[in-house]
Amino acid sequence: MKTYSLEELTDKHIGKKGSAKRDAFDEELRLDILGQTIKNIRRERHLTQAELGKLVGVQKSQISKVENNLTDARFETILKVFNALGAKVKFNVELA
Repeated sequence: MKTYSLEELTDKHIGKKGSAKRDAFDEELRLDILGQTIKNIRRERHLTQAELGKLVGVQKSQISKVENNLTDARFETILKVFNALGAKVKFNVELA
């Protein structure tokens, strides 16, 4: 039985890197990972969504939407969330 890498399967079923469909998929994946990271850190800090929302100055529903990638949260809000969680944020910008 032939095995395939994740990259090969993604190329086949989503599209090659640089295609519009693949770019949208990769962006969605990055946002999902960001939301899951926030959720995991919040849980490690033993905070509810409501408690984190209060620290950030937003409603519990906004935290839920950020964690579940259901909103286009403002960058400022994301930074406030990580700040409230006591997490350092580092950026890696690559020019195409």
